[in-house]
Amino acid sequence: MGIAKRLVLGFAAVCLAIPLAGCWDNTDINHRVLPVVMGVSKKEGVFRVFLQIPEPGMNRLRIRIVSETGNTITHAVDKISTNMEEHVDLLHVKIILLDKNYAREGVNDSITDFMRAREISSKALVTICDEELPVFFANVKRAMEQRGSTLYDFFEKNAGWNPQIALTRVWQVYRSIHSYTRDVAIPIVRSGKSLMIEHRGSAVIKNGRMVGRLNGDETLLFNAFSGESTQGRIEVMKSASVLIVSNTLHNRIGLRGRTPYMTSVLKLQVVLLETRGNPTNEVIMNELDELLTKRFMTMFQKIQSKQADILGIGQFYRMIIPRERLANWREDYYPRLEMNLRVQTNIQNTGFLNSP
Repeated sequence: MGIAKRLVLGFAAVCLAIPLAGCWDNTDINHRVLPVVMGVSKKEGVFRVFLQIPEPGMNRLRIRIVSETGNTITHAVDKISTNMEEHVDLLHVKIILLDKNYAREGVNDSITDFMRAREISSKALVTICDEELPVFFANVKRAMEQRGSTLYDFFEKNAGWNPQIALTRVWQVYRSIHSYTRDVAIPIVRSGKSLMIEHRGSAVIKNGRMVGRLNGDETLLFNAFSGESTQGRIEVMKSASVLIVSNTLHNRIGLRGRTPYMTSVLKLQVVLLETRGNPTNEVIMNELDELLTKRFMTMFQKIQSKQADILGIGQFYRMIIPRERLANWREDYYPRLEMNLRVQTNIQNTGFLNSP
C-alpha cells in the first residue's frame, strides 16, 4: 500500500474518531439546575415563565422560584439561564402549570413547541392553576419547605394521587390538538389553606383551549371511562358509605343513519364501610347505581354541549365512519350521540355485619 494511501486512511480514521471523543459539549451536573415545575402565563402577547428549582440541603429541602418574561417561552427561559450562574436544564420538568386565562385563550403553540424542541419531556404532566401564578408559587414554596414534600407527589400514584384527579401529559394534549375524535381533561389546582394543594376539578380542553370545567366527582367517572382505576374512592350515600375496590367498563356502539349510539356498562366492586339504619344490600346497590348514572349523564350532557369529546367516543367509530366524514365528528355526529350508561354494583363483602 502506497504511503499516500496510508496517509489518507489515517487522516480519515482520525476524523471519524473525533466525534467519539466523549461528551465534549456536556455541562457538568454541578453546573446545572434542574427545575421540576414550570409555570406559564401570557398577558398582552408576553409570556412569563416560572421555574421551581429544588435545592437539597443538609437538614431540609430548599425551594428557589425564579421567573422571567419573554416574547416566547424559550426566550424567557434563555433569559433566566443567562442571569443564573448555572445552566438551566428542562429535561427533568415533571409538571407544567398553565395560567387559567392562558388556557382559555389556547395553548396550541406552546404545546407544539414543547414537542418540537424536546427540551421538556413529552411525559410531563400538564395542569391548570386557578389563581395567579406568583401567589401560587409563593404559597406552595412555604408549604414545601416546611413539609419537605414536592408538588409532584400530589399527582404520583404511589403517593398523593386520588381517582378524582385527571392525569394528562404533554403528548396527550398534543395528540388531542391534532385529533378529530379525542379531547382531554386537565386537572385544576390552587394553593391550599391548610394543605399545600387544593384540587378544583378538571378543565375540559377542546382543540387546545379550555371550554369548560368538571368537578371532582365528574372527573372520577371520566377516569373510569378512560380505563383508570377508581380503587380507593369512597362514595357516601343516604343509606351507606362504600369503598370502590375495582372497576371495569364494557362498551357497545352502533350507527343509525347519521346518529351514533353507545351503551356502556360500568361494573363496580365495592366494600361496605358504614350504614345508616338497616338497609339491605339491594337498596345500597340501587342507590349507588342511580347516583353514579345520574352524575355521569350530567357530566356527559355538559361536555356534549361544548362539543368536547374528552371520553374519546369518536375513536370507536373510526372503522365505521369514513375518514373524510369523521373529520367533522365533533360538529356533525357527536351532538347527535345517544349515550346510555348502566352501572352494576357488586358488594364484595360486608365486614362483620352478617356475622351472628
